[in-house]
Amino acid sequence: MKNSFKKIALSLSVFASIYNFAQIDFSSTRFGLTAGPTYSRVQNAHNPSSARVNFFAGAFAIIPVGGDDMFYLQPGVEYLGAGENGDNGTKYGSSYLSVPVYFKAYFSEAESEFFGQLGPRFGFAMSQNIKNPSKAIYTADQFGKTATFDFALSGGLGFSYKRKWEIFARFDYGFTDTLPDLKGKEPQDPNSFKNKKQHVVSGGISYIFD
Repeated sequence: MKNSFKKIALSLSVFASIYNFAQIDFSSTRFGLTAGPTYSRVQNAHNPSSARVNFFAGAFAIIPVGGDDMFYLQPGVEYLGAGENGDNGTKYGSSYLSVPVYFKAYFSEAESEFFGQLGPRFGFAMSQNIKNPSKAIYTADQFGKTATFDFALSGGLGFSYKRKWEIFARFDYGFTDTLPDLKGKEPQDPNSFKNKKQHVVSGGISYIFD
């Protein structure tokens, strides 16, 4: 947990530096909508388990940085469905109010161009849905309750068509312990004593308004 907070503090300090020293043009801010499927797992938890397919949807702002058409800040607010599944209809689902904050860079100033994005994602748990757990300890009223806060580093690549329609793929690498109460509750499994980190792969499409 201590190391996780150090990583969060480092990410925040990097983005604070960007805000402090970059030329940010808030007057040219544009807004957009985004949505797509998610593919998630929770590392070191729910044995046996498999990936869960869900979706995300939300809105974002795109703010020019540096006075050209290549660099932007892109904060957003999204619904994010995550968690994982197990065998025989088992579900360990969680939904989040997700707040990604990306530094976004297009590869050139061309209207239609590839881009990369990187930044922290802050997740605030909204609900949890556990169905047919394989073990009683996985229920929310025992040790399976999801943490209220989830922090990840999110990065991705995409393509923009005339800076309006964009498609992308991204990966969120979780740092916080998603299921802190479950840690150490299965001593026969060496992974039981490790943090339960949640990782999410997403593919999305966005539309940016004029």
